[in-house]
Amino acid sequence: MPTVAGICFTLLTIISFVLFFKKLGKIARNIHLGKAFQINDQKTKRIQNVFLLAFGQKKMFRNPLVAILHLFVYVGFVIINIELLEIIVDGIAGTHRIFKPYLSEGYDFLINSFEILALLVLIACVVFFIRRNLVNIQRLRSKDLDGWPKSDANAILIIEVVLMGLFLTMNATDEEANYLISNLLKPFFSGFDASTLSAIEHTAWWLHILGIYAFMNYLPYSKHLHIILAFPNAYYAPLTPKGKMHNMPSVQNEVLYAMQPELAPTDAAAPEKFGAKDVMDLSWKNLMDAYSCTECGRCSAACPANTTGKLLSPRKIMMATRDRLEEVGKNIDANKQFVEDGKSLLHNYISIEELRACTTCNACVEECPVSISPLDIIVELRRSLVMEESNAPAEWNGMFSNIENNFAPWKFAPDDRDAWTKQD
Repeated sequence: MPTVAGICFTLLTIISFVLFFKKLGKIARNIHLGKAFQINDQKTKRIQNVFLLAFGQKKMFRNPLVAILHLFVYVGFVIINIELLEIIVDGIAGTHRIFKPYLSEGYDFLINSFEILALLVLIACVVFFIRRNLVNIQRLRSKDLDGWPKSDANAILIIEVVLMGLFLTMNATDEEANYLISNLLKPFFSGFDASTLSAIEHTAWWLHILGIYAFMNYLPYSKHLHIILAFPNAYYAPLTPKGKMHNMPSVQNEVLYAMQPELAPTDAAAPEKFGAKDVMDLSWKNLMDAYSCTECGRCSAACPANTTGKLLSPRKIMMATRDRLEEVGKNIDANKQFVEDGKSLLHNYISIEELRACTTCNACVEECPVSISPLDIIVELRRSLVMEESNAPAEWNGMFSNIENNFAPWKFAPDDRDAWTKQD
């Protein structure tokens, strides 16, 4: 017969997973608000990217010490949660370590491995917490992270430390358990009788699983969503040379529609708008990038505009895009469809000054460990500024005029372009 505890645990499990997948569904819906963008080439290379960039964290190893610590956290947290399967079965069935009789010595090997990983995760999270809050690393002290982003990053580290501590405490207070790391904690509990140890073990067990369910449902609201989205984002990462504009044909058509409509292709309708003003004008890949951002700041640290004190921060571009997309999603939830709210990504979330500071050097794209491209979003917003709003600096307007009239950026008529070679 099911116990009261088992029934409560089963209901808690169902509710936790329903809420988790419901939020993931909303995120998927938000991503698909972006424009269609076909990515289905070089599948072998894309699968290779998943293993190198997402699993192997290739770009992180430019800083080996940080990369190894991050690998401990990533691999440890993922593998340790394999143990979640046994906890769920035990919770529903009212059993205790149900897999142990079936796995025999292999079970002890697994738990010992999990404990070693738990200790490594715990140590790495403590180091990262100190590094983030006490060491003067500029990209981790930037004003981009003021408020919720900083609290979110610290909360994640604290939660992981607590979860790993509860896992080890649970094993240390199990009188039948005899595992490598938790055995080191047993002396701390040597003064307790059997009933007290059992109560501590059960409390640690419940807090551990409640913490995992809470963390699971916190994940979609946090920058830690990249744990999930890093894999599809790596798969869909651009494979063209950096700096190559994948939309050059459409750009050329845009210019023709604007300046010489008689020469524009007759088999394609003129675009409704040029560039992007709001998140719905960006591609779904741009929006997935926004949700995949780890807020690590490596992009901004490499950005020459940011380094020289200009307002542009590629990290902030991604965070602002995600914030606007979440706001649009809430608007749809409330009204069943998007109702114009008088706001847009351009101007309300990302300023003209930020966009104009970009040199399109691709440093941010090169540095991102999960293959995000802030540059794609910047270029689309700038195109909207110029083509839709005729909003460009005087220097740019002069260049545009020269290109339109002289077919070159310089103020020389085509017939006079070689005149300098004939001068005495």
